[in-house]
Amino acid sequence: MLRRYLLAFTALTLAACQALSPEPQPMVVPPPGVPSAKAPPPVLRASAWDAVDGWHDDDLRGAWQTFLASCGPLASQAAWQAVCGAAANLQDSSADALRQFFELNFTPYQVINGDGSDSGLITGYYEPLLHGSRVHTKRYRYPIYAAPDDLLTIDLGDAYPELKSMRLRGRLDATTRRVVPYYARAQIDGGAAPLAGKEIAWVDDPIDLFFLQIQGSGRIELDTGQTIRIGYADQNGYPYRSIGKRLVDLGELSLDKASLDGIKNWANRNPDKLRELLDYNASYVFFRETPENTAAGPLGALGVALTPQRSLAVDARIVPLGAPVFLATTWPNSDKPLKQLMLAQDTGGAIRGGVRADFFWGFGAAAASYAGSMRQTGRMWVLLPNGYVLSQAPQSR
Repeated sequence: MLRRYLLAFTALTLAACQALSPEPQPMVVPPPGVPSAKAPPPVLRASAWDAVDGWHDDDLRGAWQTFLASCGPLASQAAWQAVCGAAANLQDSSADALRQFFELNFTPYQVINGDGSDSGLITGYYEPLLHGSRVHTKRYRYPIYAAPDDLLTIDLGDAYPELKSMRLRGRLDATTRRVVPYYARAQIDGGAAPLAGKEIAWVDDPIDLFFLQIQGSGRIELDTGQTIRIGYADQNGYPYRSIGKRLVDLGELSLDKASLDGIKNWANRNPDKLRELLDYNASYVFFRETPENTAAGPLGALGVALTPQRSLAVDARIVPLGAPVFLATTWPNSDKPLKQLMLAQDTGGAIRGGVRADFFWGFGAAAASYAGSMRQTGRMWVLLPNGYVLSQAPQSR
C-alpha cells in the first residue's frame, strides 16, 4: 500500500519536484518501473592540472578564505578531513604555496555534459535591496512570506533508496484527505493559501519581490530606517520557469533585452499584463529572517556566507557542495577572460545539469548590473581530494 501511495503521489507531483538552497537539489526521476527518456547524465572526468584552462594565472589567495569557510561544514566528512586539516595548519599562504597545496592534495575533474560536450551556460546572481515595511500600507502591499505551516516535504529516499535525494512538496487536502500539490504562485498571490500571519514584511515593487525569490536572499530597507536580511526558507515545489524567456518566446523582448532592467521596463509599459507574466512561473519561495551582518554575505546552501566573485551555485547532484571549482568563462557582455577558482557553496532552482553554474556577484548596483547581464559560455573543473570516491556524482568510464 505504501508503494502504491508513493507512486501515485510521485505521478501527481513529479512536475512540482524542485528545491532551492539551502537544500540539495533533488534528482527528478520517473516512478519505479517507468523507463527514463532522459539523456545520459553528466560526468566528472579525471583531468590534469595543465589541462585546467587558466589554472596557472589565477591568484588563489582571492579564494583561500572562501575555501576555509567551506571546510567548516566539510571537515566532518571523512573525505575532506585530511585536506581541511592541512589547510587549517598551512603556515605559508603565498600564491605559490596555495597552488602547491591544491596540486598536492587534489585531483581536478572536468565536468562533461551528458551529450559529451564540455561547455555550458554560466549566469550570475546577487543580493538585492528592496524597500519595505513591517506593516501593510497602500505603498507597501506585496508580502514576503515565511514558510507556511501546511507545506509538506516528503523525502522519497526514506522509503526507497532508488529515489534518494528526490523530494516532493505538497499539502493535505482537508476534504479528500489526500496529499495534493501545494498552491501555485497564482493561488498564493490570490489568497488561497493560509498565509495570514506569516508576513515577514511588505515591499513596494512586485518585480523586485519576484527577483528576490529568484536570487534566494536579500536585504529589506524598512521605512523605519532599519535594514533586515532575509534568506531562503522553503519553496512550494513547482519547477522554475523563466519569465525572461517567456517574453522572448512571445516576441515581447529580444534576447539581449531579457535582463532584469529589460523586464522591469516591459512591466512599466505593460502593467495590465504583469500579473499573467509572473504567474507563468508557478514556483514560489518562502523566506526566513536572518541575522543582519552586512560584513558577511548571505548564507548559501552549504550554510556559510557567500563570497562575492568567489562563490558559485551548482547542481549538487553533479558537483559536491563545498568543493573548489575552477571556472573558465568570460566577463558579462565581453570576451574578456574570467578564469578563477570558485567554491561550490550554493544551489538554485534554475541551476540544473553538468556545466551549469550561477556566479555570485555580491551586493550593490554593480553586482546587480553584472548579474543581470551575465549569460556566458564556460567550462568547469571540480577539485576533489585525492582518493575521493565519486558517490555523489557520476564518474566517467
